[in-house]
Amino acid sequence: LSRWWAWQFALVTLATTYLTPSQGKNVEFPSDTLINNVVVHPRTGRLYVGAVNSLYQLSPDLGLESRTETGPKRDNRQCTPPVTDACEEAVDTDNHNKLLLVHEAKDVLVVCGSVFRGICSLRNLSNVEQLLYFSDTKGEKSYVASAEERVSVGYGSHDSTKLISTRILQDYGDWVVFDSIIEASAVQANPFVLRYLHDFRFAFKDDGFVYFVFSRTLGVQDTKNFTFISRMCEDDQGYFSYTELQLNCSAENKYNKAQAAYVATPGNVLAQTMTKSGKYGQVSASDKVLFVTFTSDEDPSTSAMCMYPVRSINKRLMEIIEACYSKNGVINQSTAVYSPYSSKSEELSKYKCGAEFLPSPLASKAEFALTAEPSLVRKGHLTAVAVAVEMRHAVAFLGTATGEVLKVHLSAHPEVYGRAPGEVTGDKVNKNLLFDSSHRHLYITTEKKITKVPVQACHLKTDCHSCVSMKDPYCGWCVLEGRCTRKQECSRSMEQNTWLWSPDQQCVQIQSFNPPNLSCKKTQQVGKERAVLEDVNQHAYFSESFPSVVESPPRAKFSSYYVSVPVKILVNNQIEVTSGEYHFYNCAATVRKNQNTPCIACVTSEWGCQWNARDHSCSDRDDGVGGDHIVKPQQVSRDSCPQFESPEPLLIPVGFEIPISFQGRNLDIYTVSYTATDEYNRLWGLCFIWYRDTERKIDSTLTVVLYNCSVGREDCSLCKHADATYQCVWCAASRTCVYQDLCPSPQPAQCPDPEITDIIPRFGPLNGRISVTIRGSNMGIKKEDIKKITVAGVDCDHQADRYSVSTSTQVDKNSPVYKQLNFIILSFQDPKPVAVEPAKGPAAGGTIITIKGEDLDTATKDDVTVTVGGFPCEVLSFGKRITCTTGKYRGQKVPSDPLTVTVNYGRNTTKDVPAAYQYSDNPKIIDYNPKASFLCGGRRIVVVGSGFDLIQRATMKVLPFPDEFSQNTTPVEVSFVQEALSKNDTVLQFESPEVKSPYDSQSLRTVLYLDNMNEELKGFDYHPDPTFNDLAKNVITETSIIIVTHVSIYQIHFKIVKDFILMFSHWIISVSLQVKFGHGEWLVGSVYYARKDDIPLAIIIPAVIIPMLLFIAVSVYCYRRKSQQAEREYEKVKHQLENLEESVRDRCKKEFTDLMIEMEDHTSDLSEARIPFLDYKTYTDRNFFLPSKDGANDTMITREIQIPEARKAIVAQALNQFSNLLNSKPFLINFIRTLESRPDFNARSRGYFASLLTVALHGKLEYYTDIMRTLLLELMDEHVQNKNPKLMLRRSETVVERMLCNWMSICLYQFLRDTAGEPLYKLFKALKHQVEKGPVDAKMKKAKYTLNDTGLLGDDVEYSVLTLQVLVHGEGPDVTPVKVLNCDTISQVKEKIIDQVYRNLPYSQRPKVENVALEWRPGSTGQILSDLDLTSQKEGRWKRLNTLAHYNVSSFHQHQDSHEEKNSLLEDDNTFHLVRPADEIDEVKSKRGSMKDKAMTKAITEIYLTRLLSVKGTLQQFVDDFFRSVLGSSSVVPPAVKYFFDFLDEQALRHDNVDEETLHIWKTNSLPSRFWVNILRNPHFMFDVHVTEVVDASLHVIAQTFMDACTKTEHKLSRESPSNKLLYAKEISTYKKMVDDYYKGIRQMVPVSDQDMNTHLAEVSRQHTDKLNTQVALHQLYQYASKYYDVIIQSLDEDPAAQNKQLTLRLQQIAAALENKVTDL
Repeated sequence: LSRWWAWQFALVTLATTYLTPSQGKNVEFPSDTLINNVVVHPRTGRLYVGAVNSLYQLSPDLGLESRTETGPKRDNRQCTPPVTDACEEAVDTDNHNKLLLVHEAKDVLVVCGSVFRGICSLRNLSNVEQLLYFSDTKGEKSYVASAEERVSVGYGSHDSTKLISTRILQDYGDWVVFDSIIEASAVQANPFVLRYLHDFRFAFKDDGFVYFVFSRTLGVQDTKNFTFISRMCEDDQGYFSYTELQLNCSAENKYNKAQAAYVATPGNVLAQTMTKSGKYGQVSASDKVLFVTFTSDEDPSTSAMCMYPVRSINKRLMEIIEACYSKNGVINQSTAVYSPYSSKSEELSKYKCGAEFLPSPLASKAEFALTAEPSLVRKGHLTAVAVAVEMRHAVAFLGTATGEVLKVHLSAHPEVYGRAPGEVTGDKVNKNLLFDSSHRHLYITTEKKITKVPVQACHLKTDCHSCVSMKDPYCGWCVLEGRCTRKQECSRSMEQNTWLWSPDQQCVQIQSFNPPNLSCKKTQQVGKERAVLEDVNQHAYFSESFPSVVESPPRAKFSSYYVSVPVKILVNNQIEVTSGEYHFYNCAATVRKNQNTPCIACVTSEWGCQWNARDHSCSDRDDGVGGDHIVKPQQVSRDSCPQFESPEPLLIPVGFEIPISFQGRNLDIYTVSYTATDEYNRLWGLCFIWYRDTERKIDSTLTVVLYNCSVGREDCSLCKHADATYQCVWCAASRTCVYQDLCPSPQPAQCPDPEITDIIPRFGPLNGRISVTIRGSNMGIKKEDIKKITVAGVDCDHQADRYSVSTSTQVDKNSPVYKQLNFIILSFQDPKPVAVEPAKGPAAGGTIITIKGEDLDTATKDDVTVTVGGFPCEVLSFGKRITCTTGKYRGQKVPSDPLTVTVNYGRNTTKDVPAAYQYSDNPKIIDYNPKASFLCGGRRIVVVGSGFDLIQRATMKVLPFPDEFSQNTTPVEVSFVQEALSKNDTVLQFESPEVKSPYDSQSLRTVLYLDNMNEELKGFDYHPDPTFNDLAKNVITETSIIIVTHVSIYQIHFKIVKDFILMFSHWIISVSLQVKFGHGEWLVGSVYYARKDDIPLAIIIPAVIIPMLLFIAVSVYCYRRKSQQAEREYEKVKHQLENLEESVRDRCKKEFTDLMIEMEDHTSDLSEARIPFLDYKTYTDRNFFLPSKDGANDTMITREIQIPEARKAIVAQALNQFSNLLNSKPFLINFIRTLESRPDFNARSRGYFASLLTVALHGKLEYYTDIMRTLLLELMDEHVQNKNPKLMLRRSETVVERMLCNWMSICLYQFLRDTAGEPLYKLFKALKHQVEKGPVDAKMKKAKYTLNDTGLLGDDVEYSVLTLQVLVHGEGPDVTPVKVLNCDTISQVKEKIIDQVYRNLPYSQRPKVENVALEWRPGSTGQILSDLDLTSQKEGRWKRLNTLAHYNVSSFHQHQDSHEEKNSLLEDDNTFHLVRPADEIDEVKSKRGSMKDKAMTKAITEIYLTRLLSVKGTLQQFVDDFFRSVLGSSSVVPPAVKYFFDFLDEQALRHDNVDEETLHIWKTNSLPSRFWVNILRNPHFMFDVHVTEVVDASLHVIAQTFMDACTKTEHKLSRESPSNKLLYAKEISTYKKMVDDYYKGIRQMVPVSDQDMNTHLAEVSRQHTDKLNTQVALHQLYQYASKYYDVIIQSLDEDPAAQNKQLTLRLQQIAAALENKVTDL
């Protein structure tokens, strides 16, 4: 009977990992699905791979020979095979391979899967596609089991599955294939149940026994795993010999769960080591040893490998069985045996062992486990093991969970010396780690791949030192061949020292030379003594690469006293054995080492030189030369040299003469005198002795120390602290520390009083308990001198250990007041942290948070600690703001509740910012693409995930795997870093970092660092940079294709640039082709066009050149003619432009001079009292309500409200109640939101409502500001969310925008009066004066002098200046001279007279033009002048307004009466002044007139545009003065501006998509565009003046310039640009810089606190509120409440905050009182 045994049927859980394809030349086999098992055919070397749903047959080189699909199959664990349609629960189920077994004798492969309850099949070993046997109708006979819950195999309550079974593999008698042929009661008595959680890892057969290695629990509640090895006899019919032995790895069994195992012989060295240790018993080289890798439940981060000799296992098992049979299961008075898997209660001592009815199987108690100490302990998991023997040494290959296969030399101290070649991607190595039949290669199995790698890589090392540094037992240096090989590959390796084993760490070396060195003046044959090669010389021919003896030494410049020459030893003149250096010396140069002691330097040199004292020279040793003057070499002693020594004294104070004595030795050879000189510096000195005759130095070792008492001893305490040897004293007369003999005055017994010069810190918390450093002078000599320190009368603890003599001492402060010490103030303040930004960050920490508040710069950085919810936050910077880096959040709840940020100052002061910071979920990386890069980097990598907006810094780092096998004992942290290119909440973009040599692409891992969190990008590959072959074809034609080939095993995708045409000329020799990937560029060659030779060159050249020359000649002639004509035209135009420029320059100069002289008359007596500022009430009325539709008739300006007398008291009371209601923030916010939601509440209504609200709340401007901030925050959020933040505040379309405008008007009123009002008024007056100097058309409102091109008078009107002597009727005989123009209308003359006569009165107090009459008195009689009368000239239907020229007025007396002029003729519409409208051509003109006459009727306005430039130049100084007063760096910034700009800065930081440009726009829209432009366009809003339309047009140009200066947009000017833009184009850049500097200056100012701002606003309220029409404003506001009453009531009812405060009820009461409205009351 032939029985065939299947080893194990209970299989393991396989972790699902992924390993990317390896690189290099290693052979790989990729699988489409998860690989479960791999076996090797021992004879053919074929591999059989069992994977999910597939079975593969591979050649030894991993070539695919056969494949068959094994799944998925329709199955369900509740269905009994065969599974038919009757099983409704059946679904497509993956088939996991559970067992593979090669049955070589019958040439069959046993295959068991997970479907159909683990039914097995037999397949052909030569072709696995051929199914030899399969039956699903034989019941339970072909089941295997699994402890994996996700793998469905034969396992159910009605199945009697077995832990171990023996099954037949062929039909025999009544048995069919897979029948269980042993019905053993011991193991099979009880069904296999899950409670033991068996995890079988390995099985083997040895010496008639079958062994199983597995881990299991003890079957009780404890879930801890224990590792067992079980043994049974191969021919045991009843399994009675089944015995389990517990295996412990470490004395405490720390490593308790087996992961993989391997059985192999240990080799001689390991066997001897194990025997010598005494822990394993006697072990021989031929014994079997079980190598097992373990993991630890106690410390899951580590694992270990333990070794168990099979002989020791058998010995311990025999002890257990013997105890059971003869000692009742007792060893050393303790129970050593028990029966697992059994519920029987019989005691072993009651029966003989071995009977059928006794409990079986047997197992050892834990106390009698076989224990071994770990041979190797590693971080991480060891998941696979295989062991081989090389050179009598055992080498273990250990697979890890991170994808490495480590190579371990199992010596007395096992050492990991390298890793198997191949890619490391961080994936798990499967336990199927197998050798090929020759043991030269290793099959590494991972999740979806098998790789065949060599067990050694000796050939990669090219020199002996790198070869032996590997410590690889497989490798050694083949000396005679000059390469790193295995021993059998080295041809003469059996000879001694011809193959140097790597772990011995020894190479051939030159031990010595004979002679060891040579003088550069000698020649001699040099011999060598080599280490390690004593026995090789007789077998090999050696030659030395060495300079010839004739030319020795080489011609080298002896810059030092020797040179080194390289020496090489070669085999057969080709292979280098070793190398070294030989030294040539020069005795004459040795004295350069120490020129002060030339003799000593010569005779003590390592070269054996001798010194000649007579000629003062150092030369090679010459025993033939002698005499007293020759000093022979002395390697140790230098006493023979003539020398001076032993100076006395050794310490010499600076500035005091002290005689020095010294001794001489060996001076008898000198017969002449010598001279001593000294050279010294402040700290040390040398004395030199000179030989007078030759001026050569005699050896001198006269070293003395020069010292200065005053250096480093600035005060008395430091002086007294000096060592007594120096004899330093404090000289009171000079107040310095000096040598005692240099101080003429007596020495004070006591030092002066201590003096404090500095205190650190200058600010401390009120509760004290911080360290204070006091710096000063005379603060004691030792720490005990400090007796007491007080601050403001309170004792401080002296920290004696931090005391420094005289200069500083440190104390603990505990004082609540401040004290001034030597004008150094130690202030106490109460820090108040207020806010934290950002408000959230990832739980991993690493977020830099900024703490803002008041007085945060209290104490020092060392005193301050910060915690976030109790977790430390490392302080980075300390000052007005504190920044710190959050630590890792260790709480359970994520995201956390808002946590308190605590700032601790010292030991007594703690400040909290409640609910200031929240830890959120860490960012998650979902995917990234692409997944590879070349080493040159630069490829765009897109990472997709979530939570990236919380990250402040994202970097991609490429790190080399830690090289534990390097000989460098000091690890160097090397990384290649790339910052993120862009970032949002879900996407990060990087460029792959460039990896510089010498790192191999396979030893790199890529990690994303997101603040404190890092995540490895598994599967990201770095490929070596490609190399390109030379172009196969350099000559191209119009239709040829350029083909570039590359040398790389990776696919390179070229991006084709389309629509690109490269034109080649025939005379271009070549064009270079370049390929670019990321940061890498490669020149692949050059190409050129083939030359066409169809037409002879002799014909082509004349045919092309002759017409070309003719064409060039004609072109040159035409060009010269045209250029001469153009030059003449250019000179003519240039001359005209120069004349025009000169004319404009002269006119500007004259006009400016005249304006300055005349303005001086206006401004000489100008003061604040003379500037007609409006009072606050009128100022606010005009700013708030003048732009309304009713203008000056607005109710708020007229103060007229129609209220019956009887109801005035009720209305007043109700309005007061309404005022109180408006002071309720929930009501007011609700009120405004409700109104703005109504479609009929238009922009004009919103602005008017905001102005009413401003007046009504003027008494509480702090509250008004709070409302405005709240609404502004909502407006910001709305614009930012809508992705249009730049549009905010651009127009006043909302209530809050108008509120902001009014708020600025209120806050800047005083600034206008104090600073900006005067230059603005001067600008207005100068502009008005300049406009009125020239003709102004009274009807068309156009002027000769203006800044606005549309208001420029288009005709050249003749006029003259008249000076009128004006007498005002009824106001005395005083005459006022007034300058007017003879072309002025009578009304214009009146205006100028009124302006001059009443120049000291505001405009509102002057008489109006229509109320005065003008009488001309050329003689005794007078004539009343008017704009229209019976004498007015008529031109067709048009009538010209009368002017002074019409009346022939000259400079005589005028008379002005104060009575109203009535003239019905003024009602005529068809009137004109200077120019008739351009589109009204006089109909009386002949239609037959010439075209020239008709063209002349239209004025060409453009020719007068230079007047704009003239006016602009004249007014430039006034415009600049106004801009500087508003934007100048020296101007005072109102606190409201600083406060509001800081508010905008804070909000910009709060929003991610608000950049600097948007912030600039916000500031411009809130101040310059909203306030200053408004005031500039409307001076009458600030002054009591009248702005004419002509002046208003020019003011608009200046205002537009002001707006352009405040924008970031660059205006590109062209000929078509408006004249207004061109006018100030030159100055715009200056103004823009002024604005930028203004904004920067505000940002750098000291912040205005909320408290200071509220104080300022309260003062404004107190001063001006009584002057405003508050009651009228409340009444007008209520009209809106009444209009939208029902909607407001509904909105209040829906608001919980309004319900709590009963706001609805209060509004109803007000409505009932004001308008008798029916309510629910």
